[in-house]
Amino acid sequence: MDRRGFNRRVLLGGAAVAATSLSVASEAIPAAETVRKAPAGGEVRHLKIYAEKLADGQLGYGFEKGKATVPGPLIELNEGDTVHIEFENTTDVTASLHVHGLDYEISSDGTRMSGSAVAPGESRTYTWRTHAPGRRSDGTWRAGSAGYWHYHDHVVGTDHGTGGIRKGLYGPVIVRRKGDILPDSTHTIVFNDMTINNLPAGPDFEATVGDRVEFVMITHGEYYHTFHMHGHRWADNRTGMLTGPDDPSQVIDNKIVGPADSFGFQVIAGEGVGAGAWMYHCHVQSHSDMGMVGLFLVKKPDGTIPGHDGGAHRSGGSHAH
Repeated sequence: MDRRGFNRRVLLGGAAVAATSLSVASEAIPAAETVRKAPAGGEVRHLKIYAEKLADGQLGYGFEKGKATVPGPLIELNEGDTVHIEFENTTDVTASLHVHGLDYEISSDGTRMSGSAVAPGESRTYTWRTHAPGRRSDGTWRAGSAGYWHYHDHVVGTDHGTGGIRKGLYGPVIVRRKGDILPDSTHTIVFNDMTINNLPAGPDFEATVGDRVEFVMITHGEYYHTFHMHGHRWADNRTGMLTGPDDPSQVIDNKIVGPADSFGFQVIAGEGVGAGAWMYHCHVQSHSDMGMVGLFLVKKPDGTIPGHDGGAHRSGGSHAH
């Protein structure tokens, strides 16, 4: 198991993976006893994250020194958790860690103007908190922290981290609510300017028919895009799943996204459509023509993919449970 997988298990308490299966002809859902769900939050956790310069001139975050990636590793929490992140900057420029969607004091804002950036060779601890939904003292409702969020640099190049984000200093954050269904694997897709995950062409992600697969979609850079996935669809709400037959959430397979947007969803791989090399891409035609496209490779149980040549596939931003 790689380090990202190990840290994911640490954050989740090492829950065992439960496989699910679904035939193309059937619309049945997995039996209730096979579905893993998020526990209640309230834990205090500690992580170490490094910012590093990569061999190709890009920058990345990593849980281990010498193992930074683009996107950075998934940080997963449950509502009510607090995480203390010791951030070590091994690059030759001042860098930081700024998060969307979570609670933090100004000392953990990760900006130069708040004095919370980190000089080359130095370290700093950022503290992020999450909370469950509830009613304020004035009777109004406060939303919880659960959602698909992200973190990124906010100082490299400019005071808004334009250079850091462009070079790869970004990563996903998921905050779960007690009872949220847990996937078998999670993949991160970042539309960054005219690239996906800073690659010349989008990475490919693999699954087997019946797997519950989660995607975290983040956008950075200068452009608006449309995220589209072939053969699969999701609900346009917090979890990407309908809560029941009366849930009014629209079911979609295409979503407009702009800089700093993030959302996520789960699909049952091949549900209703079967195995195949299912494309995902930006549906702005010129953007997909210029390489903003990748494949969701859904295999049969025997490992074959109908109509696909079976060649080598890129991978990136993937987090298996």
